[in-house]
Amino acid sequence: MKILITAGPTYERIDPVRFIGNFSTGKMGFALAQACAERNFDVVLIAGVVHLQIQHTNIERIDVESAEQMYDAVMEHFPDCDAAIFCAAVADFTPETVYSQKVKRNNNELIIKLKPTKDIAAAAGIIKRKNQILVGFALETNDEETNAISKMQRKNLDMIVLNSLNDSGAGFGYDTNKVTIIKKDADKISLPLLSKKNVAEKIIEEIICFQKSL
Repeated sequence: MKILITAGPTYERIDPVRFIGNFSTGKMGFALAQACAERNFDVVLIAGVVHLQIQHTNIERIDVESAEQMYDAVMEHFPDCDAAIFCAAVADFTPETVYSQKVKRNNNELIIKLKPTKDIAAAAGIIKRKNQILVGFALETNDEETNAISKMQRKNLDMIVLNSLNDSGAGFGYDTNKVTIIKKDADKISLPLLSKKNVAEKIIEEIICFQKSL
């Protein structure tokens, strides 16, 4: 199997020294990449701005900064893959204007107008073939399951991995995660708090089972 995985945050530049970002570390995405590589999958890992290192002969790493760059990389590599896991915390908005010089502080307010970024998962969902598998992630703070299912349906995903910032030990920065894997047939698997390595293994097992049913 050849699998594409996105990981980490995107940085959306305001000027040469400032950006809009989030707290993602990329740990879950990198755990997924490692788990796939150890199963002898060919992995295309598209990583946002992270401090993690990964080395495996089965992993091709592509580093990007912005949502636009991640979109371009996904659109280039996804057609050749059997599956994709969209684990990255991609910015939903980016500044409409990027200043070429550092913006100086003065007594006036600085108003930054934002525009939506391209929806990477939805774009892949539009072009995916019947034998391709798409898995998304949903990090929610309220109405978690309802929002996750809606996201899965809107973006033509085969399954979605839901995790909540309300769960202790889960979310950004931790080495552990607590997730619910929801499939498009409404079947779901709720996992206890596990290491991200073990969560990655469970997700990969579900992808393999789903592939066998195609």
